[in-house]
Amino acid sequence: MGGDKRSHTISSLFLFFFLLSIPYPTIARKSSVSDNSSSSQHVVKYSPVDNYLIDCGSPEATVFSDGRSFRSDAQSASLLSTSENIQASVTSLSNSTTSNVSSSLLSSLPLYKTARIFGDESTYTFFISRTGRHWIRLYFFPLPHSLYNLTTATFSVITDSNVLLHDFSLPNNSYVLKEYLINVTSNRFSLKFQPQSKSIAFINAIEVVSAPDTLITDTATTVSPAGSFNGLNNYALEVSYRLNVGGPPLTPYNDTLGRTWEPDSSFIKSPILAQNVSVSPKTVEYPSTGASPFIAPNLVYSTANEMAMANVTEPNFNITWELKVDSTFSYLIRLHFCDIVSKDLNDLYFNVYVNGMTGVASLDLSTLAGSLRTAYYQDFVVNTTQIVDGKIMVEVGPASNTAGSGTPNAILNGLEVMKMSNEASSLDGLYTPDGSYMGSTFTKLKIAAAIGLAMGVMAMLMLATVFVRWQKRPPDWERRKSFSSWLLPIHATGHSSFMSSKSWSRGGLGSKSKNKNGSKNGNSGLYSSALGLGRSFTFAELKEATRNFDEKAVIGVGGFGKVYLGEIGEDETKLAIKRGNPSSEQGITEFQTEIQMLSKLRHRHLVSLIGYCDENSEMILVYEHMANGPLRDHLYGSNLTPLSWKQRLEICIGAARGLHYLHTGAAQGIIHRDVKTTNILLDENFVAKVSDFGLSKTGPTALQTHVSTAVKGSFGYLDPEYFRRQQLTEKSDVYSFGVVLFEVLCARPAINPALPREQVNLAEWAMQWHRKGLLEKIIDSHLQGTISSGSLKKYVEAAEKCLAEYGVDRPSMGDVLWNLEYALQLQEVSTKIDPPEDNSDLITLQLRREKDQNDDHASTTPATVAVNDDSGIVNSTLFSQIGGFQGR
Repeated sequence: MGGDKRSHTISSLFLFFFLLSIPYPTIARKSSVSDNSSSSQHVVKYSPVDNYLIDCGSPEATVFSDGRSFRSDAQSASLLSTSENIQASVTSLSNSTTSNVSSSLLSSLPLYKTARIFGDESTYTFFISRTGRHWIRLYFFPLPHSLYNLTTATFSVITDSNVLLHDFSLPNNSYVLKEYLINVTSNRFSLKFQPQSKSIAFINAIEVVSAPDTLITDTATTVSPAGSFNGLNNYALEVSYRLNVGGPPLTPYNDTLGRTWEPDSSFIKSPILAQNVSVSPKTVEYPSTGASPFIAPNLVYSTANEMAMANVTEPNFNITWELKVDSTFSYLIRLHFCDIVSKDLNDLYFNVYVNGMTGVASLDLSTLAGSLRTAYYQDFVVNTTQIVDGKIMVEVGPASNTAGSGTPNAILNGLEVMKMSNEASSLDGLYTPDGSYMGSTFTKLKIAAAIGLAMGVMAMLMLATVFVRWQKRPPDWERRKSFSSWLLPIHATGHSSFMSSKSWSRGGLGSKSKNKNGSKNGNSGLYSSALGLGRSFTFAELKEATRNFDEKAVIGVGGFGKVYLGEIGEDETKLAIKRGNPSSEQGITEFQTEIQMLSKLRHRHLVSLIGYCDENSEMILVYEHMANGPLRDHLYGSNLTPLSWKQRLEICIGAARGLHYLHTGAAQGIIHRDVKTTNILLDENFVAKVSDFGLSKTGPTALQTHVSTAVKGSFGYLDPEYFRRQQLTEKSDVYSFGVVLFEVLCARPAINPALPREQVNLAEWAMQWHRKGLLEKIIDSHLQGTISSGSLKKYVEAAEKCLAEYGVDRPSMGDVLWNLEYALQLQEVSTKIDPPEDNSDLITLQLRREKDQNDDHASTTPATVAVNDDSGIVNSTLFSQIGGFQGR
């Protein structure tokens, strides 16, 4: 197509040359709709009133197989006024030159073979027969030239009322099509090219073509606050993205308005969650009002992406498209829908989200379109305040609590994103068409003054920080390549150490004795203790402890690197030694996050940090060794002795205590973000301790409801609300813990793709059986007949509440802990006596009888730790030890 030399069949060649003979204004493109409606079988064509197509620099007209005919330079000379211009052209483009052209641009490749170069300001002027929206398409490619380097050309492109490009330039071998929708209000339209001082401007091809009046309406929907946006006709638009969702690229030959549609595959965040679906384009219908072939061709509406796990009951994920944009502009977002997946009406309900905000709740295409396979679209406006990190995210996901009885699913057929002109009437920066900056010199001075003031304040703060850190520097500050130096807090002193002075004198973890290299570690130990990092190990010590980091000593592997089992000291104390991998960028980030978190935390049910090593660019942390490994290994996938129900309850209670401390024990709270059975470790006494804080986040402040952050965690444990909205709360940990509770009960993975589809997701599968009242049938066979009905009921009640769809409906970890404690006591009482209907007195007696035993096992908390939740159970109130959790 478009001049490419390819082999064709005889029929294809005949069709090709036949189309070449048809002039563009009269070419007809078919938009076939439902075969069931003969009235809808018609040829749809659009003949633009204004249709200026110029192949700049070309000595002859360029005709395409889709009927478009681009004028040569000679044929368009009357439109151009310039004092200096140069024609540049090449006869062909090599394969290496065209290798970076997208498939959707290949059809326009001949337009990039020639260009016109401007040495001074030059203007194309077009006579407009009918005012209104017009397509402005500009083609750029920096061709090689013997005298001019087009890759260094810097220039602006300006219309009568809008700035399209300001100080624009292109790198070598970059093909660019800039596409605009401008509302032309007079019978003359100017396109001005302004080279920067001592530079040039160039253009390869230009289109100025009328657009249908119905293409862009004056009103759209806003998402925050929900409402209407009026006055779209006052804005110039630039097409940022136009995606044929679930389908192939579409060229101007497939679109009566000459548009190009890109595939959406490279913009889906998690392709595994989406699957393509398509029908014959002939089956697509258009309503009498609203969507039409001008809005999008039937080839767009006949393909879609739907949820890949649509047959799973209660799927809890969305399909997400992420598109990078300039966050200083507002955007018009057009979504195209056509129900090509349902077999009956009222079978498809789904939600639409734009940048985490609800665009449409329970979208019902059956009601809106009136029938299946009928085109529908909706426009949204997103302003600059709603764009975070320079991204627009569009999501579709199943609606909950709908009246429909169909299988939950969600679809999208097409997606367009258009930049809206700003207050300077510009689509590229803040300069107005007359060259002024926001129309005011005062504004520029005000911005410069604000920047200067901010820079001055930052410089003073930096100087003050450097001075204070210098005064507080440790004696071994000259040690180079230290990963721990950046952790030193300004307020660090020996008084903040969680080590007692006695431990120093006894030569404990922070001993002042000389190490094997002969250096004194006393002050270094004090410094590391102030951080909560414990003892400063030498690299030689850890190398010896792990037998030169022997692969046989590896007990775990993560994004940060490997974890080794080491033995140190005369008593051969076992330690877990985590060695950071400097080549892993993600691992280093998680490694540093873990250090920051552990330097603030100390609790019986959190894995303890013993020390660190930062010699020779090494990043090594040393933890207490958890002899019985991860909880998961004791549930399935190994030959270990199965845990009893009481052991499982105690382990869950310990993990819940650790998580509750994270959420409430720090000043701002900490969200773990990766709660799962592999991150719950067991010591030699099967005491549970939460580990792996590499993904942890500081919780929201008192004035916030959530923390906005990218979705991270483990599939199968992810909070669906967090997944949809990228809004993290403590309730995200609660959801993950609910999955852990069912994993403990059923002894199977959270996600098992090898199982039948309805069983893949443990949380969904377990909830299905629970709703049927048959949960006992899927619990671990080793537990059959050992769980009291009361204990199981209370346990499952806790798990069910954790898995609520919305965070606001989930309990706190404190509430979960209370229920688990209750389930344990019900289990213990049932094994000793047959409880009567009201067994609260018996439970209280049992609790009092065991109080002393619990007190004996209570841990002593170091000086820097403000929380100790193992103080036992008080006499008067059932499980009142929950009240002992206090924020520090």
